[in-house]
Amino acid sequence: MNSFATVEQRSNQLAQAITQAPENYRVLTGERPTGLLHLGHYFGSIAERVRLQQAGVESFLVLADYQVIADRDSMPRVREYVYEAVVDYLAAGMDPELTTIFTHSSVPALNQLMLPFLSLVTEAELHRNPTVKAELAASGRALSGLLLTYPVHQAADILFCKGTVVPVGKDNLPHIEMTRLLARRFNERYGRVFPEPDALLTSTPEVPGLDGRKMSKSYGNAISLGMSADETARAIRRTPTDSDRRITFDPASRPGVSALLSTASLCLGETPEAIADKIGDAGSGTLKSLTTDAVNSYLSGHRQRRSEFAGDQEFLAGILRRGNERANLEAEETLGEVRTAMGTNYQF
Repeated sequence: MNSFATVEQRSNQLAQAITQAPENYRVLTGERPTGLLHLGHYFGSIAERVRLQQAGVESFLVLADYQVIADRDSMPRVREYVYEAVVDYLAAGMDPELTTIFTHSSVPALNQLMLPFLSLVTEAELHRNPTVKAELAASGRALSGLLLTYPVHQAADILFCKGTVVPVGKDNLPHIEMTRLLARRFNERYGRVFPEPDALLTSTPEVPGLDGRKMSKSYGNAISLGMSADETARAIRRTPTDSDRRITFDPASRPGVSALLSTASLCLGETPEAIADKIGDAGSGTLKSLTTDAVNSYLSGHRQRRSEFAGDQEFLAGILRRGNERANLEAEETLGEVRTAMGTNYQF
């Protein structure tokens, strides 16, 4: 495992190289459609995807619906969440002509890569993966085979299209390292097929939910991108604060107050401390009002664009159809190279 300093240095070099020759790189990014996308997704990943797309980097965006099976309560609504995610991507500026948006379950050849990859990793290595540990703790269930092999699924997502750049936060570095490890082991055993992708570290801090914890679909503490202005106001009004009228930024002792300050900070482009100083002794009511106005103002354009796409199911289906077709072509080509390298290509 590389030290964080080494990864950070490599990320900085990669960012510079991308600005000079974006056409030399391919981005793979995405998420599991387990709920509606929220402000945490926007600031943590979507804005960066749009930036890379606009810079000229070829992008693949996977909606990893097969991986939702690990969150069994989400499956009945997975179709809704997939379509809602596409709406938010379009509203945020993702261009389906420049970014391939596809669903994991629609690309069989991608999933066929799992078998050779699983042969290259040990059970102990999977158990040590921090993502597996965190997901297991959050699930409250017994460890399933799917969850145990989750890092290998993520590796297949990246390597099927030979992605070279994966934008991630510091907490997600272990799955990039697993992907690099699997690519390296495959190449050493069978001959070079896969590049070793690099992490492009995102600088946006973790966006807190309205209760001070990480903003998460599963915690119910998120401001969804599809909320109306009134729904946003109601959600913010419900935020638990405290009786101290003096507003200060103190995440450890005042999680609710600090979460609101952090949210307003991202939307206004000011520091939480500066916003707290402006509010002073005006109390949490003023803070909630300011945060509501900041969020609604920031999302007004997104919501307007969102309304233009949301009702056209055939248009959205067409984007997924074309994205799935493109992803399947890439996956079939890569799987053909894998079969040839392994000696299991019987086409003469």
